[in-house]
Amino acid sequence: MNLILNLLWFILGGVWMGLAWVLAGVVMVITVVGIPWARAAFSIASFSFWPFGRMAVDRRLLTGRDDIGTGALGVVGNIVWFLLAGWWLALGHLATALALAVTIIGIPFAFQHIKLALLAVAPIGQEIVPAGIRRL
Repeated sequence: MNLILNLLWFILGGVWMGLAWVLAGVVMVITVVGIPWARAAFSIASFSFWPFGRMAVDRRLLTGRDDIGTGALGVVGNIVWFLLAGWWLALGHLATALALAVTIIGIPFAFQHIKLALLAVAPIGQEIVPAGIRRL
C-alpha cells in the first residue's frame, strides 16, 4: 500500500516539493557555512519524495540522549533555517496541501504536506525513520 501511495504522491506533486528541498540543500551547500542545514535538507528531500511508510522523529526521543542538533545550538540552527529557507518551504507545502484537500482522494496527501510543512519550520534535530520505530 505504501508503494501505491508513494507513487500517487510523486505524480500528484510530491516531486515538486522534493525538488524544492533539494534546491534549498544545494543553496546551503554553496554557502559552505550552510552545510549542516544542507544535510537536513537532503534527508528531508528524500522523505518529501517518498513520505509514506516513514516518519520524522525527534532525535532525542529516538536515541535517548541529547546531541548538538537537539540542544541550544539546534534551536539557533532552526531559527536560522526558518529565516533562510524554512518559511518558503512551509508555504509551498501548505499551498499544495490546500490544493489537494479540495478532492477526497487528495486529503491523505494534504495531511502529509501539512506534516512536511511543520518539519520545514524546524528540521534540525529530526531523524527520518521507518514508520513504527520510536526508539532504537
